[in-house]
Amino acid sequence: MPKKKRIRPLAICVFRRDDHILVAEGYDALKDEYFYRPLGGGIEFGEPGIDTICRELMEELNAEVDKESLKYLGTLENIFTFNGVPSHEIIMIYDGTLRESGLYEQAVILGEEANGDPIRAMWKSLDEFESGGLILYPPGLMDLLKANIPNSV
Repeated sequence: MPKKKRIRPLAICVFRRDDHILVAEGYDALKDEYFYRPLGGGIEFGEPGIDTICRELMEELNAEVDKESLKYLGTLENIFTFNGVPSHEIIMIYDGTLRESGLYEQAVILGEEANGDPIRAMWKSLDEFESGGLILYPPGLMDLLKANIPNSV
C-alpha cells in the first residue's frame, strides 16, 4: 500500500543583512534547477513555530537565534514537486536576528541536516530574487517581505 501523502508544517526565518537575506541553497536534479529558501524546518507536535526556528538553526548550523527578536510575518502554502515527488507545506514565516554577529560576515555558512545532508547557507541579495535571476521559495515570500518592516542588524 502506498504511503499516505501528508501536509508538512514548517517554520522558517528570514535573517537580514542590509538588502541580503540568509538562505539555504537547494537543487532539483530532475528540473536541473538551483533554488533558495530561508532556514528552518519541520514543526514537531506540540512545538511552537518560534521554538522550531531556534531548534532548527541550532541543529543545522549550530547557530543561536535571538528568540526575543523573532517576529511572525505570516503563513504561506506551498504545493510543489521536488525531484519528481509531489509535496505540500504550510509554512510559518518569521523575521529574526542571529545572536552571533560573526555569522553576518560569513559569505557561506556550512551545516548539516538531521539526515546528514550538507547545508550550504549564504547571503543573497533580494534584488537577485526580484529580478528573477534566482529562485526563492516558498512562492509569495518576496511579497510578504515587502509588506513587513525588517529588523535592523
